[in-house]
Amino acid sequence: MRRFLDRLYAASGVLAAACLASIAVMMLAQAAMREVGLLLRGADDIVGWLCAASAFLALGYTFRHGELVRVGLLIDRLAPAARRRAELGALGLGVLVAGYILWASANFVYESWQFEEVAQGLIQIPIWIPQMSFVAGALVFFIALLDEFVVLAAGGTPAYRCAEETHRAHPEAAEAP
Repeated sequence: MRRFLDRLYAASGVLAAACLASIAVMMLAQAAMREVGLLLRGADDIVGWLCAASAFLALGYTFRHGELVRVGLLIDRLAPAARRRAELGALGLGVLVAGYILWASANFVYESWQFEEVAQGLIQIPIWIPQMSFVAGALVFFIALLDEFVVLAAGGTPAYRCAEETHRAHPEAAEAP
């Protein structure tokens, strides 16, 4: 199960990176075409969808690697037992919020599909297609939060804490270009 989850988080991170690379390609193509007097229609729509996809698909991966903003400034000052309880509470609340976001986004995308909504920009495609990246990212983030909650509740060390400790032990690795 651990191997599957780690691969899921890595795949989500790779997809987010691919979206960022695609944004760069689209923008460079748009600039190059503009120089020769051509127009890349719909590029703004595609770049907008890719921006949203990269942001949401990266959530689970960045959380697991200790790169998301958390309440560490407060929690790090607590005694170990109090820290564990505070982390369990924060992760539990995070699971609830992420679960709601997942449910709401899936419901929103389902309604877009059900009513056959079409994108309003130059590219006329069913809007649920680019919106699915939001649902996929919310799902992976929900799973990552639930995963860390279960690990901590079972007495283990969450992956984000291991990543933070590695960053603290080797700060030069985090600052390398």
